Amino acid sequence: MRRRLPLIVLATIVFLVISGLLARWLSTEGRERDELLGVLRAQVDGDAQRMLAAMDPSCRASPACTAQVRRNTARLRLAGELKILNVQSETAYAFGSATGQTRVVWTVLDRGIPTVQCATVRRGGNVLSGRSISVLALSAPIERESSCPG
Repeated sequence: MRRRLPLIVLATIVFLVISGLLARWLSTEGRERDELLGVLRAQVDGDAQRMLAAMDPSCRASPACTAQVRRNTARLRLAGELKILNVQSETAYAFGSATGQTRVVWTVLDRGIPTVQCATVRRGGNVLSGRSISVLALSAPIERESSCPG
């Protein structure tokens, strides 16, 4: 029994470390959704400055991105509760750093049909050093059945 105890303790520690790393990796999907939700909330509130603040600084430095944000906030301002209906991310479950398009379908409850937009999202880091999520850009609305350009 005394010989097994160190092995049991070691196996338990390894299990807990692997479980923690796996939980950290899987939580990245929820973090991306949360980042998108913050950007979209600012958009439907018509608050371009808050939307830009929620996005990566590279958007604030780009006249084209800033202009798109201002067009989106003017066009998509709606009162009501925002709900994300679907998120399809090219970077889903990436182990390392990745940048890609995320198709997000959202609506404001009781305000009509869903809106579909494409977000350029960058995931940085890894499960050991920590993950980061940045929304680099958000497109104008696209057709509901359309895919994001790859």
